[in-house]
Amino acid sequence: QVQLVESGGGLVQAGGSLRLSCVASGRTFSPVYMGWFRQAPGKEREFVVAISRTVGSTSYADSVKGRFIVSRDNAKNTLYLQMNSLKPEDTAVYYCAAGFIYGLAPNSPGTYDYWGQGTQVTVSS
Repeated sequence: QVQLVESGGGLVQAGGSLRLSCVASGRTFSPVYMGWFRQAPGKEREFVVAISRTVGSTSYADSVKGRFIVSRDNAKNTLYLQMNSLKPEDTAVYYCAAGFIYGLAPNSPGTYDYWGQGTQVTVSS
């Protein structure tokens, strides 16, 4: 079993920055992909970014390109999301996820087998 725990959310003014972290624990942790998704009230869960754990290739949603940066520290089993130039529309619960099967679309929630409990990010205007 795998546990993912996010932290780093909070309240920030528009234009500000936050850094989210996701620490993984449990079985030998070697996912194919790790990703960040978000869900705003009344909306479906939305892809934010994914990173390949071995090669390190990344895929970003257009809405966050140029503002968010994903990184990972495999030795610490930790995934990060640096969020800059935050906008009110970035307000959501942010979820970390891990997927273990090759060949699936990294931007699809169905690719991921394990999810964290989420951390709230609120951006005020």
